[in-house]
Amino acid sequence: MSVLNSQYDLIRQTRERLFLYCERISPEDYVKELEQVGWGSIRNLHAHIAGCYQAWLGRYALEWDAPVVKGEEIAGLPEMKALFKEVDALVETFLKTFGDRPGELLRRPLPGHEVPEVLSVLWLFTQTITHEFHHKGQIVQIGRQLGYVPIDTDLITPDDMVRL
Repeated sequence: MSVLNSQYDLIRQTRERLFLYCERISPEDYVKELEQVGWGSIRNLHAHIAGCYQAWLGRYALEWDAPVVKGEEIAGLPEMKALFKEVDALVETFLKTFGDRPGELLRRPLPGHEVPEVLSVLWLFTQTITHEFHHKGQIVQIGRQLGYVPIDTDLITPDDMVRL
């Protein structure tokens, strides 16, 4: 297994912890639009994360002609979890296709740009996973603002440190 596969396994573990936290949030609060929050709601942020995977790994890297999800297309947490199963399959395809060539440069057009962008496989993978972690923190903060006490959604727990 490549280091990128191993890294994505850790990402999925932390995502599951975030989903556990979101299961404590009422369905109404999960989709509640907050004016002061970028993307508006926890659901919309989750969809935005999935959309980033779809855009960068699916549309750009794999050149799939598939739509990018929008938050309002997802009714609630069960549908979001199903969407992330699709994201996992997308990442699996991306890693099978490019995972052994992280330094490979891909030259692809971006929507609305005349000159194609040149990005490495490693950049694409890093962009999507760091983007997810950035918004994971926002999701936890929104939950806190709505009155939900967060659980630990960090990547490495103290117990993990002992095992390392």
